[in-house]
Amino acid sequence: MNTDKLSARLAAVAKYVPSGARVADIGSDHAYLPCFLAKKKGISFGIAGEVAVGPFQLAERNVLAEGLTDIISVRMGDGLEVIEDGEVDCITIAGMGGALIASILENGKEKLTSVKRLVLQPNINAISIRQWFIENHWELIAEEILEEDGKIYEILIGEKGDPYKPYNKNQDLGLLVGPFLVEELDDTFKKKWTAELNNWKRIYKALENAAQSPETEDKKQEIIGKIKLVQEVLMDENS
Repeated sequence: MNTDKLSARLAAVAKYVPSGARVADIGSDHAYLPCFLAKKKGISFGIAGEVAVGPFQLAERNVLAEGLTDIISVRMGDGLEVIEDGEVDCITIAGMGGALIASILENGKEKLTSVKRLVLQPNINAISIRQWFIENHWELIAEEILEEDGKIYEILIGEKGDPYKPYNKNQDLGLLVGPFLVEELDDTFKKKWTAELNNWKRIYKALENAAQSPETEDKKQEIIGKIKLVQEVLMDENS
């Protein structure tokens, strides 16, 4: 992977960044994504934000080597604190857990007033982002799921709008697995949720054999609910 050829998951993120956008990439690592966007998608301005010294220095080096210092500003800071008010209209956050991405958005939501689009790629727990969208009046407008190097990733795209619009069928199911992804039911989706289903069944069996308490019972009921939702989707597809 380099600034001309991204990994499949980052290429999927890049696809949803509008041409000419002013973009902040949070947790930018080597700044591959903003450099690619500057070279291939004609973004007008980019921020590569990093909280750790090592990746920050790597990002600085790459932006300088690509001759993109007039377009991309490399900044060190935690989450959205690297952005000034009104500076960007698109934010990308990739390669973190969904709960961490949601907390970054929550902690910096005063910086989102000028932002028109969020392009987010959680490694796990995408439900946290979907819930944050609903709570903060962002509409999930598209989703993608893909497999790369044996790992499955989801990309979620949000814009300001009606947060309930994608969930016109079953909100609990949509939050868990993705309202757009469940409509497509592609092979990667089925692979991911078959594995999750088997994992939940193992956890449930372990809880059955554990000392029983109100907390154990609550956890069992939560898992049963998830199993029921996902099993129905996979069974409907196979019937």
